[in-house]
Amino acid sequence: MRGVMVIDNARGNYHFLKGIRPYSSGVVAAHGYEIVHVTLAAPLAFESGFHLLARHLAGVGRPLQALCAVELRSPCPFSFEVFAEFNTGYFRTLADADILVDDLNPVARTNVAPKMYPPVEPSLYAFSYTVPCPSSEVRPTFVVAGAGELLEGKLGPEAIVRPNEVSADALCEKAVYVMQCMTARLQGLGIRWDQVGVVNIYTVHDIFPLLPDIVFERLGPTGRHGVCWHYARPPIVGLEYEMDVRSVRTELHL
Repeated sequence: MRGVMVIDNARGNYHFLKGIRPYSSGVVAAHGYEIVHVTLAAPLAFESGFHLLARHLAGVGRPLQALCAVELRSPCPFSFEVFAEFNTGYFRTLADADILVDDLNPVARTNVAPKMYPPVEPSLYAFSYTVPCPSSEVRPTFVVAGAGELLEGKLGPEAIVRPNEVSADALCEKAVYVMQCMTARLQGLGIRWDQVGVVNIYTVHDIFPLLPDIVFERLGPTGRHGVCWHYARPPIVGLEYEMDVRSVRTELHL
């Protein structure tokens, strides 16, 4: 697992873990700020969704640079080549909006393909942004980007853990790797597992054999909140299991 680098995004009032060009690995609000999470009633085509979040941020008096995380839904898993094409356009959208930090993408991202009722094109499902926090005593708020069983920092089929395997043993190994990735990202942000509020798992495979020893064993007291299972696939063909985690005080629904 590669080392992590935390970078300050002064204009956005948060810190981010350096990831790869399409997204950062996670974000945590700066002192005096907190992260707000917004879920849409129904996914919107990404361009329309981006306009919606821009209007929302303007309406609450926040700049576009306050955008710190997005959650996307895709019609189906992409090939690595198609995924790269999508990422190019996505990155350009953030660049044109002046959201980048020294040509680095500070915005964390989760992108999955729902098995049921998928959108017809890549769409915005949810987003997060920073706002001034009224109390300096508030617990940290953060979003860790989605990660599947793909070795950190790599986007290629050779980096998949147990490729082309969906046996119970293979799924176990994939889940262990993803939990390790989540742990490393949390530690990079200076966050402990017991500070996590929401745990999302994305897979079309049975997660119940994985829960006791792999998921809840690591979650510790956070397990009291349970986990949310999304019947969805990771965004790339060949990946089978993905997670993300977050903790915020304010959850909005538009």
